[in-house]
Amino acid sequence: MTTNENSDRTSGYCPEHTPRLAWAQHAPDVYKAMARLDAATRKGIDPVIGELVKIRASQLNHCAFCLDMHTKDALAAGESVERIIQLSAWEESQHFFTPKEIAAIELTEAVTVLTDGFVPDEVYARAAKHFGEEELAHLIGAIITINSWNRFAVTTRMVPDHDTPGDHGRAAR
Repeated sequence: MTTNENSDRTSGYCPEHTPRLAWAQHAPDVYKAMARLDAATRKGIDPVIGELVKIRASQLNHCAFCLDMHTKDALAAGESVERIIQLSAWEESQHFFTPKEIAAIELTEAVTVLTDGFVPDEVYARAAKHFGEEELAHLIGAIITINSWNRFAVTTRMVPDHDTPGDHGRAAR
């Protein structure tokens, strides 16, 4: 079991699970390539939309590590607790978000959960209405990138709550 830097705060809680693999240490070229991809997609989209996309995809993928990281990053960047809480039920609480944010969130869900085997035309059209082609290309890249990060973290069982908001140079991710 790993130790928790916040053990006084978590006293009485269940113990942390042990990570399976420090994948970034064993595949540093893959990690570096992912970090470059992540940085490239961030340059082309609004930072608020970027964090909403990362949080929503991480919710859908049950990635506790990325949820912890991106929720902290969003809060540190000034996002409200209320909007972060409502993100998991965005369809019922659209009044917390702009139409452009809703289009990004909806596209995130369609790309993340390919239950129909494709992104529906109407979802793509709504996103294309709010985003220019270059911004849309970066948004799609950001959605795909967070899904990849989620899969690395979930597969290797990365442990949340050991990072600092805004610390995108984390050794583990």
